[in-house]
Amino acid sequence: MSTTTRLGVLDIGSNTVHLAVVDAAYAARPVQAAGARTVVRIMRYLRPDGSLSPEGVAAMLAAVDDAMALARESAVDEMLPMATSALRDATNGPEVLAAIGERVGQPVRVLSGEDESRLTFLAARRWHGWAAGRLLVLDIGGGSLEIASGVDEEPDLAASLPLGAGRMTMAFLPDDPPAPEHVEALREHVRATLAPTVEAFRALPAPDHVVATSKTFRSLARLAGMQTEAVGPDDRWRMRRSQLADWVPRLARITAEGRTALPGITPERTFQIVAGGVVAVETMRALGVDEVEICPWALREGAILRRLDHS
Repeated sequence: MSTTTRLGVLDIGSNTVHLAVVDAAYAARPVQAAGARTVVRIMRYLRPDGSLSPEGVAAMLAAVDDAMALARESAVDEMLPMATSALRDATNGPEVLAAIGERVGQPVRVLSGEDESRLTFLAARRWHGWAAGRLLVLDIGGGSLEIASGVDEEPDLAASLPLGAGRMTMAFLPDDPPAPEHVEALREHVRATLAPTVEAFRALPAPDHVVATSKTFRSLARLAGMQTEAVGPDDRWRMRRSQLADWVPRLARITAEGRTALPGITPERTFQIVAGGVVAVETMRALGVDEVEICPWALREGAILRRLDHS
């Protein structure tokens, strides 16, 4: 009989600092015991030299302190701290990571873009099972877009592109609501950035299922997609590209505050949902994807599964 371990998965992302406390055992589904999420939106604190401002560092460390307080309260046996694109790319990232490591009591694992893509793919594979055949997995984070494809638990091809919803908002959509010409400039940038990577994925066999993960895709699906069924606490959603393409121009004409009245658009995502929608539509179009299935498991679950597989 496998021993249950209470894990604290600390995901330090571009938009949020998220702690998931789960009871996990080998060959068993992880069960969440507690969780906390603090919206930081690190991209707004990036300075022209690529460093995180003192205000951004303070906000990040305060969020980590709150997460660690919950971890202690929840009697976590083991922490799995990881950081993704925002701190990976910041010029003062090593100093910030060292300060976080002191608070956590261990070094923070800095995931490469390919690491993110592979862990997310593993989570999607376990969720959908072997019968799903070849998967194409899409994930839009705050700082990057991940794409992976394969038939096994390790993808045949995994890629990460700097097309995250927060990053694209800061770079291309300064106004609220964004100007049409800025949205079009973003669209052209996404297409140009995707082109070389898409060529490599198009050389692979066609997927049996196209799976989308991440809060951005889930929010968009609740707005533009359709719920197909509910299994326990897990809602099943699908979203057609045509549905989303119809919604993105409408979203772009509404202020950030006004978007929160729409289904699926939470206050933490409202500022970057237009950019997320543009990236989603253009990625689906470039890959020839007409419809995606929304997977509730993503990076954090992939990290848990990888840890259990190697225990």
